[in-house]
Amino acid sequence: MAVSGSSASNNFTDNLPRLSHPDGSPIRALVVDDEPSLADLMSIGLRMAGWSVEVAGDGQSAVRQAREFRPDVLVLDVMLPGFDGVEVLGKIRAFDPGVPALFLTAKDAIEDRITGLAAGGDDYVTKPFSMEEVLLRLHRLVQRSGVAAADSAELVVGDLVLNQDTREVTRGGDPIQLTATQFELLRYLMENPRRVVSKAQILDNVWNYDFGGQANIVELYISYLRKKVDAEREPMIHTVRGAGYVLKPAG
Repeated sequence: MAVSGSSASNNFTDNLPRLSHPDGSPIRALVVDDEPSLADLMSIGLRMAGWSVEVAGDGQSAVRQAREFRPDVLVLDVMLPGFDGVEVLGKIRAFDPGVPALFLTAKDAIEDRITGLAAGGDDYVTKPFSMEEVLLRLHRLVQRSGVAAADSAELVVGDLVLNQDTREVTRGGDPIQLTATQFELLRYLMENPRRVVSKAQILDNVWNYDFGGQANIVELYISYLRKKVDAEREPMIHTVRGAGYVLKPAG
């Protein structure tokens, strides 16, 4: 099995923003993997989140189904029968240039990540993986693509409010000015309230690639956020020694 950690659960999908098209129709995902058990597990997780899912087991089927299904996001295994995931993405992008894609593969070498991203992939996850992480990454890809209308544009933790549409942030009604990267870091923390997230998870989800030994960039940006979010207030951003960071309501 290529999944580590906990599998998709109702508790986790309940914490994700509920996404749909502006007309109320479900988000469409095409999962392309020649391992049936993995594809089934991925499909179950996405359907629990309210998405419409189709599955293909090879490159030719994937391109054919993409023409008919018109997915909003692709989950592509790199190693496929016929032609590989990179080729599949190229063929689909020829008639649907804007569809976002997440590569899912057993390869973990840096050059393989670069190849996938250089080919137009929007994100890259290696096996074994956490189903929760993959679902969250797919949600973020769809949100960034602009095809979805979330039930609410706001993330709220205690008296901290982040509006994903206007990109306004307030605490206790007072506006907080953030740079683009600070905003993305705070959004990730607020998407995971009361949950400890590691520096590696933050790097993957906020910067979307491996900084190597430069994990201290996370410490730097956490300190920026603390000066703006927690300044002269009861702190919400906490360090969990040896584990990472957690954001939770004050008090």
